[in-house]
Amino acid sequence: MHAKVRDYDDITSFLGDFGRFQTAIWALMAVSAIPPGFMALSMVFLAYVPEHHCKPSMNFTGNTAGLGNETEECVDGWVFSTERYSATIVSEWNLVCENAWKVPFSISTYYIGVLIGSFISGQLSDRFGRKPVFFWAMAIMTISALIQAASVSWVMFCVINCVRGVAQISNYITSLVLASEILSQSARVTFSMLGHSLFFAIGYACLPLFAYLIQGWRMLLVVSAIPGLLYIPVWWVIPESPRWLLQRGRVADAERVIRNAAKKNRVPTPEVIFTPDEGEEEQQTYNVLDLVRTTNMRNITILNVFLWAAITMVFYGLSLNTSNMRGNAYLNSFFSAAIDIVASVAVWLLINQGVATHNPPLHLYVPSLTPFCVSSDMPVMSQVFALLGKLGVSGAYSSIYLIATELFPTVVRNMGLGVASTAARVGSIISPYVVYLGVYSKILPYIVFGAISLIAAAVSFLLPDTTNSKLPDHISQVKPIRGLSPQGLRKDNTHETNAALCFQVAV
Repeated sequence: MHAKVRDYDDITSFLGDFGRFQTAIWALMAVSAIPPGFMALSMVFLAYVPEHHCKPSMNFTGNTAGLGNETEECVDGWVFSTERYSATIVSEWNLVCENAWKVPFSISTYYIGVLIGSFISGQLSDRFGRKPVFFWAMAIMTISALIQAASVSWVMFCVINCVRGVAQISNYITSLVLASEILSQSARVTFSMLGHSLFFAIGYACLPLFAYLIQGWRMLLVVSAIPGLLYIPVWWVIPESPRWLLQRGRVADAERVIRNAAKKNRVPTPEVIFTPDEGEEEQQTYNVLDLVRTTNMRNITILNVFLWAAITMVFYGLSLNTSNMRGNAYLNSFFSAAIDIVASVAVWLLINQGVATHNPPLHLYVPSLTPFCVSSDMPVMSQVFALLGKLGVSGAYSSIYLIATELFPTVVRNMGLGVASTAARVGSIISPYVVYLGVYSKILPYIVFGAISLIAAAVSFLLPDTTNSKLPDHISQVKPIRGLSPQGLRKDNTHETNAALCFQVAV
């Protein structure tokens, strides 16, 4: 039974790599990554802490005479500066002093939602299809942003923030899986780097621009919801994944998708594309335990869980930490997004041109040097080295999605990415609290992030080569990790996708 879709890429090769059909899928799915990119780091501005002081008052909470350094409670509230922002959730609900803990908690509620969405979206997508989960997540993401903009309390804001996180990651991961399973191997690599990751970064780059123009947290949320409304007609353009349809025994539906693609590409089709045996429904029902049932599958899952947690913690940590950096918050955020754009293009060039190496020891020192650089008295150099660390982890963040897609087989691909992304959200939930250490010392967040980067760079060497590989469809096709088989020990002088990951994590 496992042979039935093993040659899927060969069977559909008559479609070509970049016809009108693939170009439309590539473009539409890439653009769909802009709203998740915009929303993912929006809390940088939604939860920004403006300069503030107590409202003048003649009322005191008690006799403070002779108490030295004792401070007086602001009984009449606070006055917040509107120099940069007309309103944030901090000024809306006075999240300072004894309520200051609510700021990192507000950010973490979003990532708690992302954690939940990472876990459930994979199972829903593997069971009900990639397309319905993608569009339902887009709809929930849009509606929740509009409801959140009308929040009447901090608790309501946090609850909806969690829901928005669930929808955002469900939409983002499913879009990658859906496009990867429709596109050919060469188009898939280009999409992951120059489509999915790059447009996510473009969405992030749009965030500081709109935040600067709007300067109010409610309207910023409304703006973030608009792209989702524009995507309603796309339902009739994006098809279901033919690979998933075959796995569910829906041969006629899968063939209909391929024939429609051939018609758009203006290429002839074979009389028979898929035989009934190739679509025979699997006797086994896959669940999350299948991710650890075999040695190869278990090793791949464990490595991805750790690397996703580490990379995501550093990626979001350095992105959120722009508020602690010296200089203008809008420019810092934009530069951080620009770094993500450069990283996506750079990683694609490394992979496409075959210049990625297997030997990045020089770059392993960069994370450990960064903390000392940012602690200097030179603001410009501090920002340069902080953004250099961001460049490395951004490249790793864009690479890990491609590599995981090519490592997990079709039968558990979305589930595997969901579990890995769930682990990643543990890192992203922790990241605001690591950033919060900057209140005590601006060097501390970079020390933590640098150490984690070093460990992740070393671990990433164990990942098997996925360059020019066909997508595995069954668990039996999963590759062993390096060092556990003769194939893993073989010296390979060709360029490798995971070598780029090692390079980027190390930076």
